[in-house]
Amino acid sequence: MAQGATIYNLTIDLADMDRGVYEALELRVARHPSESAEYLITRVLAYCLEYTEGIAFTQGISAGDEPAVLVRDATGQVTAWIEVGLPDAERLHRGSKLSGRAVVYTHRDAVQLCAQLAGKKIYRAESIPIYTFDRGFIGGLSGGLDRRSALSISVTEGQIFAGIGDLSLRSAITAHQIA
Repeated sequence: MAQGATIYNLTIDLADMDRGVYEALELRVARHPSESAEYLITRVLAYCLEYTEGIAFTQGISAGDEPAVLVRDATGQVTAWIEVGLPDAERLHRGSKLSGRAVVYTHRDAVQLCAQLAGKKIYRAESIPIYTFDRGFIGGLSGGLDRRSALSISVTEGQIFAGIGDLSLRSAITAHQIA
């Protein structure tokens, strides 16, 4: 019998001063059995850092033709395609053409990802940022994550500050470009 997804109930106080977004979020996030804790926390951070009206988690790993997070306008049109991890060139090409904007958040080596994508057919590749965090930041957050967790996330001047339980972490949000 296949193992089902684990549900995480997250309460997040979000203060993104760089974008003027201040929200209290109550999220139910499903973690697929093949999904690492680092991938899950990167997916949650991508949601928070891209938070806007119409944002939603997709079925993620379970739905191969969708990104981890999508933003749709009131008409249902996709306005942002938000990938997590190590997406391939074909997915980014499709997402960039389909939406007004594509972006990647990764907990992996961004230099390796950029090299992997360089020279591949990707619509508007030069306008797709790949965001990373300092080593240890994702690991620290994922290590403190329980099925019911309260997080505080603050973003200012390209820095992210996160608290979970007694743990406080900080990281630069670094943007990379596909060469």
